[in-house]
Amino acid sequence: MKPYYQHAGITIYHGNALEILLDLPDQSHDTLLTDPPYSSGGQFRGDRIQSVHTKYVQSESESGHALGSFSGDNRDQRSFGYWVSLWANESRRVLRPGSIVACFTDWRQLPTMTDALQAGGIVWRGIVPWHKPNGRRTQGRWANDCEYVVWGTNGPRELEGRAPAGFYEVCSPAGEDRDHITQKPLDLIAALLRGLPGRTVLDPFMGSGTTLRAAKDLGLEATGIEIEEQYCESAALRMAQESLWVGPNEVAQQERLDLPEAMVPVPDVPGFAWNH
Repeated sequence: MKPYYQHAGITIYHGNALEILLDLPDQSHDTLLTDPPYSSGGQFRGDRIQSVHTKYVQSESESGHALGSFSGDNRDQRSFGYWVSLWANESRRVLRPGSIVACFTDWRQLPTMTDALQAGGIVWRGIVPWHKPNGRRTQGRWANDCEYVVWGTNGPRELEGRAPAGFYEVCSPAGEDRDHITQKPLDLIAALLRGLPGRTVLDPFMGSGTTLRAAKDLGLEATGIEIEEQYCESAALRMAQESLWVGPNEVAQQERLDLPEAMVPVPDVPGFAWNH
């Protein structure tokens, strides 16, 4: 199995996650952090099979509609659950005992995601909300301003390491600042990874490589898998960019990493707020 990209502890594979996971070594990673296709975006089956641009891009966003599409987002709720349980179960073999498993989802798929991870053998531990101050508003309804990180462990896990925050608030990237329609903020991913022990991160649905970029900025090793070659290319290009934390900030970042978690300030990035 030849990597699409490999340099300085970062490895990218192009292909189907279930197939590539089969070839990864046993107990080779400490953490799984991923943002799989939600197969959401509507109340009914007809809504969910629409294009990802129709579901996830605001109609007036020219930059959003200019982004490429992605596959695997048209499953109904039952097949979505079966699919998650399949790759979750195979990921357990690749992860070390006690490893953290963390998956993004939205409110529609939240119940299915919590069930599916458990069906895949993951011990469900909780939900971490991500609040987006710039999220969509709908007249006459409470705003769906949050997405969620469903997390658990690969079997039992000792109480050790830091005590990370259980809630994060950061704006979603603007269309012109992203390479992928559903791209997560780099500073959000970095904050999540900073709260976890271990040195090797696995992202089976890496998209444009935000998890890998955050891991590289934090001095971690990471493996990403992506079925769309255009995003493998985007991710490889992002790996060559300069770190978010360079120069004097690099020293400050290291000092932050040495503080107790409850005292850790946020990266010096506009729009980011650390909440406990």
